[in-house]
Amino acid sequence: MNPICKLFNIKYPIIQAGMVWCSGWRLASAVSNAGGLGIIGAGSMYPDVLRAHIQKCKLATQLPFGVNIPLLYPNIQEIIDVVVEEKVKIVFSSAGNPATWTSFLKEKGITVVHVIANTKFAIKAQDAGVDAIVAEGFEAGGHNGREETTTMCLIPMIKGVVKIPVIAAGGIGSGKAMLAAFALGADAVQIGSAFAVAEESSAHQAFKHKIVEATEGDTKLAMKKLVPVRLLKNEFANAIANAEAEGASRNELAALLGHARAKLGMFEGDMEKGELEIGQVSAMLNEIKPARAILEEIWQEFKVEIARLTQVQNEFDS
Repeated sequence: MNPICKLFNIKYPIIQAGMVWCSGWRLASAVSNAGGLGIIGAGSMYPDVLRAHIQKCKLATQLPFGVNIPLLYPNIQEIIDVVVEEKVKIVFSSAGNPATWTSFLKEKGITVVHVIANTKFAIKAQDAGVDAIVAEGFEAGGHNGREETTTMCLIPMIKGVVKIPVIAAGGIGSGKAMLAAFALGADAVQIGSAFAVAEESSAHQAFKHKIVEATEGDTKLAMKKLVPVRLLKNEFANAIANAEAEGASRNELAALLGHARAKLGMFEGDMEKGELEIGQVSAMLNEIKPARAILEEIWQEFKVEIARLTQVQNEFDS
């Protein structure tokens, strides 16, 4: 049995990323009900809001789901308390040191996965005792690695230094890309952007439409001095790019970013002044549809491509 399917007790080795302002209980439950692993994104939720989403998710699905927790969250203790009190069984941690909370969470019977973008932190996460890691390449949306290592390069490097299961992320939004990740050694895939445009995503409709209208080159990694993030081009992204070209300091970038910029764009729908976090794969997304349809299309294409490559092998062997 696939190690990730066994670890989470799910049908398909497809994980929905815990994206800020996109991954509420509706999306998480829809993905879990379709056979994948849905994730509630706590990064854009106050503790009481997270509790409400967890409780609603429990009512909407009887299948496993998880919560993504950015470890740099200012109310981290309260968030952890909510997760434990609500008996969440799976936590994906990110943006921080996994050694701080992994042991505590595992003592509570929680399966822990940590998101990393290089081999150094992959080893640290394994040493911290996590059950699996998400190896996220440079193509991914949202917060990203400073090294700008692509998924194609990152996955085999990570597989070479860890013994725990590896979930590939970054640039994966199709069955073909999923198969490529498996060919590189991944045990499963984590998909964000393709689910950001799902009908059940809590993202603003204007943001969803801007994603499906995006073409090649419409995203760019920005703010490496502050916190690397891949953005769709708009008025705000252009202002950041101009400031960086002029050598803006970390503090100047922070001032330009301001407060709640991602909420303004992704959740409230300001397509020019808001921060619009999305991956390069947005150029391949052309339709808003149910999460189940997205997952099933990816899985069916994955199987078709396996059969096609088997035929290719047979042609070479004949």
